[in-house]
Amino acid sequence: MPVFDLSQTPLRDLNKALHGLAAGANDTSFEVINPRGHHAVAVGIDSPVTVEIKGSVGYYCAGMNDGGTVTVHGSAGPGVAENMMSGSVVIEGDASQYAGATGRGGLLVIKGNAASRCGISMKGIDIVVHGSIGHMSAFMGQSGHLVVCGDAGEALGDSLYEAKLFVRGSVKSLGADCIEKEMRPEHLEKLAELLEKGGVTGVKPEEFKRYGSARKLYNFNIDNADAY
Repeated sequence: MPVFDLSQTPLRDLNKALHGLAAGANDTSFEVINPRGHHAVAVGIDSPVTVEIKGSVGYYCAGMNDGGTVTVHGSAGPGVAENMMSGSVVIEGDASQYAGATGRGGLLVIKGNAASRCGISMKGIDIVVHGSIGHMSAFMGQSGHLVVCGDAGEALGDSLYEAKLFVRGSVKSLGADCIEKEMRPEHLEKLAELLEKGGVTGVKPEEFKRYGSARKLYNFNIDNADAY
């Protein structure tokens, strides 16, 4: 297993190694030590590699991930897993703002709390947060799932499209066009699957509420002008 010590090795060398793997390469598992809050660690992965990061990272860790499995044994700064396409990213600690922003696929797991704008403009990513999330999360969420085992801040799901939101705790307020919806059997089944994938134990799908779009802002309607 190649080991990159970012206190000794330039970050560019790590990312170059992750991008330069030949088909059938044997070394597909990497360990990163002393990340020291570096930004853009393990960005742009485009093959099924495994990266274990032993410490906390800065901005945009695992951004644009497409097929990799990245675990951060610490916390992550803003934009972790931004624009992820596929694969998985696990944050053992907390995540800062806009975690999983614009993500198109894959799974993001945050075992601590996530700050504001978690899942903003999500486009197919699945996000599981063991703790709570901040305000404006899932703003303009287009598709995918956001699962929150704790509480949600203000304006959850503002201007939501078709992303599905599940919150176990309290919601401080709902954003424009976001409403509570019926939890049907297919939603319970999907939620159970996401909880299992996200490593959540001791929690039942029936303990969550589902939120989604009221679909009043898809097209301009003068009767809804105050909501825009």
